[in-house]
Amino acid sequence: MRTARQGDGGLLAQLRRPPGGRDARIMLLTQALDRAGTGVWAASSVLYFTFVVGLDAGQLGLLLGAAGVAGIAGSPLAGHLADRFQVRTLLIGCHLLRLGALCVLLVVTDFGLLMLLFAVTHLGDRAAKTLEMLFATRVAGERRSTYQALSRSSANAGYALGAGLAVIGLAVGTRGAYQVLILANALSFLVAAALVWRTQEPHGRGLVVARPGAEEGAPVAGLSPWRDRGYLRFVLLDIPMNLDDSILGVGVPLWLVGHTAAPHALIPAFLVINTVLVVALQLRVSARVRDARQATGAVGLYGLTTLACCLFLATAPAGGAWAASAALLAAAVLATAAELMRSVSSWELAVSLAPQEARASYLGVAGMAQSVQKSAGPLLLTGAVMAAGPAGWLALGAGVAGLSLVQRRSAQRRLARLSAEPAPAPSPAPSEPVAPPA
Repeated sequence: MRTARQGDGGLLAQLRRPPGGRDARIMLLTQALDRAGTGVWAASSVLYFTFVVGLDAGQLGLLLGAAGVAGIAGSPLAGHLADRFQVRTLLIGCHLLRLGALCVLLVVTDFGLLMLLFAVTHLGDRAAKTLEMLFATRVAGERRSTYQALSRSSANAGYALGAGLAVIGLAVGTRGAYQVLILANALSFLVAAALVWRTQEPHGRGLVVARPGAEEGAPVAGLSPWRDRGYLRFVLLDIPMNLDDSILGVGVPLWLVGHTAAPHALIPAFLVINTVLVVALQLRVSARVRDARQATGAVGLYGLTTLACCLFLATAPAGGAWAASAALLAAAVLATAAELMRSVSSWELAVSLAPQEARASYLGVAGMAQSVQKSAGPLLLTGAVMAAGPAGWLALGAGVAGLSLVQRRSAQRRLARLSAEPAPAPSPAPSEPVAPPA
């Protein structure tokens, strides 16, 4: 046990022997390949729509906004369906759905149809991530935090690889080169679906057809996340606990360009810092958050780390190029540290605060927090925080830190209430008939 807690030989050794065995190993490879395709798509899609399709800035914004809204619906839809159908089958369907939408997108020029297809790909993307999370809770069991760390490390490595490969196509810059990049992303979906086919359906609560004695397709009576105010409060507070993503991906680069003297060539370093630190440190951070109680502590640390990140961003415009560069690099490191803590705390609490009998639908609702943040976070930063200058960053940091304390306290109360509830008594075994006296 001590060896396992110290990392069981490190990242590579854990990837060879992940919690969940063979199926977990296949799924980790699937996620890495899927994210490699996503990295190719992320690096090339905006340029493809701009220079090949010919969309203007307004159309591109509408396209991205519609995709963001569709992504919000993907998580609860996947959770709802996972309470009724096999996770493995649904995940294969998500990969094939994205494959088909992306292939059709290559030959479409009508803006309305483009928007529909792009929204479908994001719907499938968010649904797939929720199903991967549910798969992990079932195959990894109590070691799900370790699995999550391995998942994030392999996914980040795959994403970086895909973004690096996209540079080759972008350097060519022709219509054919862009189409090859998009087909590479589509190919990753096809390979991912084939790999998921090789796994076995994980056992666990939250799958109606896996419960003996239950009528197939029947919903779990009385357990709906939409009527659980305590869980909805957790999901609502989890939205600002995901703001590190927008801070690092949108806030730091735009703040550098518009408000500091730091050189623009520094921007790629933020992605490099984030990728390297996540791959190198995620497993170690997860080893320190092994249960829900420790996850509530990580929520508080998330708020303090985000506050420190915002402090550096607020001071960046005051110095010259060197001072601004140092402040922005420190902010990128702190945003990544917040991401490391958020990834394990949100994951662990989303699982631990949900009743086992309806975990699939609950995790689907929990997945909405990240989707909502991806849609609203950039608007918050560009429309309010950066418009207010350094004071906006200070207000954001203080707000996230305060909400993290509220989230921590709320989660602790729910955990205490759940642990105090008596476990359901097992149904009595049928008694043997008693023979009448002779």
